[in-house]
Amino acid sequence: MLTAVKNQIKVSFLSTRYALEREMLNKVTFITNIIFMILNNSCFIVQWIILYSIKDNIGGLGFKELLLLWGLAAGTFGFARFFCESAFNISDAINKGTLDNYLVQPKNVLLSYITSTVQVSCLGDMLYAYIMLFIYGITVKSFILFTFFCINGALIVVALAIIFGSLSFWFGRVELVADTMNSLMVNFATYPDGIFKGIVKILFYTIIPLEFVNYIPIRLIIDFNLNSFIIVIAVTIFFISLAFIIFYQGLKRYSSSNLMNVRI
Repeated sequence: MLTAVKNQIKVSFLSTRYALEREMLNKVTFITNIIFMILNNSCFIVQWIILYSIKDNIGGLGFKELLLLWGLAAGTFGFARFFCESAFNISDAINKGTLDNYLVQPKNVLLSYITSTVQVSCLGDMLYAYIMLFIYGITVKSFILFTFFCINGALIVVALAIIFGSLSFWFGRVELVADTMNSLMVNFATYPDGIFKGIVKILFYTIIPLEFVNYIPIRLIIDFNLNSFIIVIAVTIFFISLAFIIFYQGLKRYSSSNLMNVRI
């Protein structure tokens, strides 16, 4: 069992590596995409500089804590999109029948598919994340926790993308729903959670679980608490398990398109 898991992880990383090498064939485009992503993220900080010049605390966060929040959000979605870009296109793959290529492979269908492409610009997100951590104040402890929560948050984000995308097995074209939910995750992630109340706060603990992706992790980096840490891990395991269950239950309903494409 452990050998099979080890082999699958190795295959997934090799898949990501080959996808990255394909993207690096045009080095100018590769580097430009990364630089512009960093610049794009930096532009949004300007609005917060203006707001914090008026008020020292917004939603329970000071300016440095907000930079850490931005860094964690960028890192989380950067890791998710870079290593598992295809997870965000599952609905389209189901409807077009392009999962066929992965059904005939002797490896895990879901992991093989979601690691088949990379989004190069997300390297810019990941670099930007650590720039924000450096500005906040980097220590060995903060670096380890920050990296852990970037990866952990990415796992939840990818799991949710799989869950929403897999609804296409039952309901056909649900790309709009999947894209909307993924966009909500990104858009809300960079705002202090203290500014949200009522039903929005409830959503952050359920179908848009940003509390476990961003907000609780931020508080743990600032002031670590073992109980909260365990809760975050438990929630991550829950969403990953749910993603696998829903995908493979849906896969039983999948109709091949009889595509004869060869994946290289």
